[in-house]
Amino acid sequence: MSKLTNRLSSALLMGALSSFITLFSFHALAIEVFMAGDSTMAIKDPKDYPETGWGMPFAHFFAQDVTVTNLAKNGRSTKTFIAEGLWDKIEQNLKPGDFVFIQFGHNDQSKHKVDRYTSPEQYESNIRNMIHITQNKRASVILMTPITRRHFDDNAQLKLTHPYADIVRNIAKDTNVSFIDMETLTREHFQQQGLTLSALRFMHIKPDLHPNYPNGITDNTHLNQLGAREVAQLVLTELKAQKHPLSKLLRTPDPKHLTYSYKGL
Repeated sequence: MSKLTNRLSSALLMGALSSFITLFSFHALAIEVFMAGDSTMAIKDPKDYPETGWGMPFAHFFAQDVTVTNLAKNGRSTKTFIAEGLWDKIEQNLKPGDFVFIQFGHNDQSKHKVDRYTSPEQYESNIRNMIHITQNKRASVILMTPITRRHFDDNAQLKLTHPYADIVRNIAKDTNVSFIDMETLTREHFQQQGLTLSALRFMHIKPDLHPNYPNGITDNTHLNQLGAREVAQLVLTELKAQKHPLSKLLRTPDPKHLTYSYKGL
């Protein structure tokens, strides 16, 4: 009887050990999606709602074994994102098989804000360095141009407002990394909606309608919840069109059995 008991105990122990190793391996190899960018992508503080970065709804699209770590932050250029150690957080945690979205440009071009301004040459160098580090970690880059601003001209046509976008396009061609031209996609999207409907996707609030903005706000750079969700869906659609590996890590049609997680700072 003691031999049988010992065999059963050994079998139970081996089974438990095997389960532990499997669980440990799963978590050790679980895919993480990092997001590096500015306010148009960032997780927002409740005091800023309904302002919403497109990275917030984007995190909901993935299956339970994918963690989205959104380190995008308001007002950051490539210069300040690196200087403040935000890029270091990505570099230190990257592992083979992970993904990094890189989308900057809104703040890099702001010459009147000396702390964040980045010359075109330095902007290119910073982006290329981010790509180099990511690839050295055997992770994958998804490079993006910045999303459009909602600035219409007198003919109701959206203006081109990102002089650094062509730098990103050239880097993408030169490095052959995955690339999504968000400036073009979002400009076409909001252009089709026109003046009135596109305003419903940005931070346009009349006075005395929201406690966070008692004096109202007219902001043609930052998205509200509806705009952020639509931009996130544009990203998702493009990933599918490119048959990108990330498109295979999406939620199943029945999300009630799944959970998602995202992390900020």
